[in-house]
Amino acid sequence: MSTLHISSAFDRDLEAIQAQIMKMGGMVEAAILDAAKSLETRDLELAEQVRAGDKAIDKLEETINEEAARVIALRAPTAIDLRLILSVIKISAALERIGDYAKNMAKRTSVLADLPEVQGSQTALRRMAREVQGMLKDALDCYVQRDAALAMKVIAQDADVDQMYNALFREFLTFMMEDPRNITPCMHLHFIAKNTERMGDLVTNIAEQVVYLVTGETPDEARQKEDRSSTDSSISKV
Repeated sequence: MSTLHISSAFDRDLEAIQAQIMKMGGMVEAAILDAAKSLETRDLELAEQVRAGDKAIDKLEETINEEAARVIALRAPTAIDLRLILSVIKISAALERIGDYAKNMAKRTSVLADLPEVQGSQTALRRMAREVQGMLKDALDCYVQRDAALAMKVIAQDADVDQMYNALFREFLTFMMEDPRNITPCMHLHFIAKNTERMGDLVTNIAEQVVYLVTGETPDEARQKEDRSSTDSSISKV
């Protein structure tokens, strides 16, 4: 078999896998938005759809991994091509985890539906989720376009998500101190906020994979996390 034939077959295989990555990314984007909407509107049916849809996301990750393994075994890719395949595996894993976090958000919707509503919190969480979904869309776009500059912008946006999380964390503390009846719903809402913040981290990981894919190097500057909740003076000093 000629080298050209092997290269052409590899390109076709890679295009097919990348199409699956984009499909998976679209499903995860929808899961993020639908989970946040179900929380804000207390739509239990929509929440259940998100939970059920996670199985399809998981299945697609399995398919992508199987195809990637097959390509490695059959095509014997060069170092550069192998980097492409490994990036696909890492990105699909990140997408699967983001889908899990969206599913967890949907799970808590049914619990929160029976608890007192914490004024404005669901709207703030939906806004935070939209920010993460926008980051994910850009991260997938820069992956397809091999756009390292856009990937760096996505990485920088993670600080905004961290700040939104920190603001919500302090807001929940205030609500809990003002009224003990808010403790249980605020605890659930905090878990959702933290999961959303972690979605942002995973999207950032995808963008970092793009930078590595394009340049062969990881981003120069280590990300400075803005999550201050674990060291906040109001809870760290007992």
